[in-house]
Amino acid sequence: MGVLDGKSLAGMIREDVARQVSQLRRTTGRVPGLTVLLVGEDPASQIYVRTKNKVAEKLGIRSEMIVLPESATQSQVLDRLRQLNRDDDVDAILVQIPLPAHLKTWDILDEIDPAKDVDRFHPLNLGRVMTGQADLFPCTPAGVMRLLDHHGVDPAGMDVVVVGRSFIVGKPLAAMMTNRHATVTVCHTRTRELAARTRAADLVVAAVGRPGIIRADMIRSGAVLVDVGTNYLDDRGEVERLCPPDQLRRFERRGNAIAGDIDWKAWGKSAWYTPVPGGIGPMTVAMLMENTLELFLARGRRLAWPGMS
Repeated sequence: MGVLDGKSLAGMIREDVARQVSQLRRTTGRVPGLTVLLVGEDPASQIYVRTKNKVAEKLGIRSEMIVLPESATQSQVLDRLRQLNRDDDVDAILVQIPLPAHLKTWDILDEIDPAKDVDRFHPLNLGRVMTGQADLFPCTPAGVMRLLDHHGVDPAGMDVVVVGRSFIVGKPLAAMMTNRHATVTVCHTRTRELAARTRAADLVVAAVGRPGIIRADMIRSGAVLVDVGTNYLDDRGEVERLCPPDQLRRFERRGNAIAGDIDWKAWGKSAWYTPVPGGIGPMTVAMLMENTLELFLARGRRLAWPGMS
């Protein structure tokens, strides 16, 4: 049993980004610019956005958070995105998902300039991911693949089950695994005989946002477990049932705890597993920072900024 330590690897990636940003500041007088657009007041989304901005600023990346009210219309959101597309100080744009129900998500994502689409959710960029022609990848799937590669876990030839079919994680990750020569089955909460499918897998990815949906008896011995779920629990009974002991201590201090989609009792059966917290979450933010840097570099080369090679 080995731990796929996302926190440690994410720290190394952030250090490398910070070093490159510092060097760019000295040689070009410019730094990458990331803008995150949040619509509404969803508490979890606000936490995620603040975390992203805080990390960006720490690495020397110019960071801006734009918050539009829950009542913002489709045209208001689209107009704001058009402004960001034209803004030369903005290298990377991220629209925080999910959006309020009255907004058309795909129409909004389609408005982002593909060259500034940092999470690669524009249909053009997702198409490139599916066909294996992408320059960059969506942040969470990219974090999963980087973490596996870092620990020498090669998906080639593996039977992989991805539980979750969102365009944010499940679908692009399934394509990326397939392009790396894995045999991939995509499942979801309505899949019949889910346990039989996960028990047959060499590698299980859980990304549905339901704490403990993958039980220990649904995992075969020696499997690799990748848990994308981050579920906040505020009921002590649920915490005791679904979380490892360290999260019970967190609950007693803060009144909430974090559980993954994979029951932590399955970790002992695995060859490798990602802890929650400390697994994929830090990797997602690290890949966002790296993607922002890469978009800045690509723009500089395209526009022939002084000091860019």
